[in-house]
Amino acid sequence: MSNSYNYRHLYYFWVVAKEGSMSKAAERLDMAIQTISAQVHELEKSLGHLLFKPAGRGITLTESGLAALKIADQVFSIGEKLPEAVRDAAKSPKIKISVGVSDGLPKLITRQLLDPVTKHKDVQLIAHEGEFEDLLADLALHRLDIILADRPAPNNKNLNVYSEELTKTSIAWFSPKQLIKKTKKSFPECLNDLPILMPTSHSTVRPLIDQWFMRHDITPNIVGEFEDSALLKTFAASGLGIFPAGKLIEKDLKETYGIELLGNCDDIYEYFYAIRSEKKILHPLVEAIIKKNK
Repeated sequence: MSNSYNYRHLYYFWVVAKEGSMSKAAERLDMAIQTISAQVHELEKSLGHLLFKPAGRGITLTESGLAALKIADQVFSIGEKLPEAVRDAAKSPKIKISVGVSDGLPKLITRQLLDPVTKHKDVQLIAHEGEFEDLLADLALHRLDIILADRPAPNNKNLNVYSEELTKTSIAWFSPKQLIKKTKKSFPECLNDLPILMPTSHSTVRPLIDQWFMRHDITPNIVGEFEDSALLKTFAASGLGIFPAGKLIEKDLKETYGIELLGNCDDIYEYFYAIRSEKKILHPLVEAIIKKNK
């Protein structure tokens, strides 16, 4: 396949596909039908496939044309944001960074990972929390600069993204002070006596903790399961139960929630990743996040 096509060819094709005919596209662009047709044929020639086929008195997209239209929609959707982006940049000297935060990532961990951004002067941080797969789609479309997650991106040649392990933390058990006094057993046997709050199966560490219970002959009294890590910690601080979390946030848990370390699970680790698109020009704050946390 030739790479001789340009975005003008693609744009003319896109307008024809949207308008549904060469004549309507020519009217919209204020150009001759022959010129529009020639540009579309140039694109077909460079791609090596017909993009339109006859349909009654008009034309319709081929399967190749439908695939091309899907890509063209993405290209020109991003392109339409260019003037606004340039205007916003001219008005404000701040560096913008759009970060996708996987909903399985603990909030206190997220804050630590973004420390290089929050300490940087003249920065506008835009954080989007969402489902992992949705964030990957936004990253592939360059709507995000980076994703922070508790898992790497899946191997998918169509995504054009790659993952880097940032840091890891061993898992420990934490408890509000009032619950620690309710058992005289040592750790981990005391877990049989105490109410337990757990992350849902949404979290990558949940199955590891379940296996850890079995290895230590613990029958947990699970009184609550939470997808949102901040909500889990809020309920724990109220005295509802003890819970597992990364040792990396031990200091924050004590200072923010008044929660104490109960015991360590040194054989369970939680991993954190940065996922970014394959761009030749890298965002300076993305580089700062990766450099600080690796």
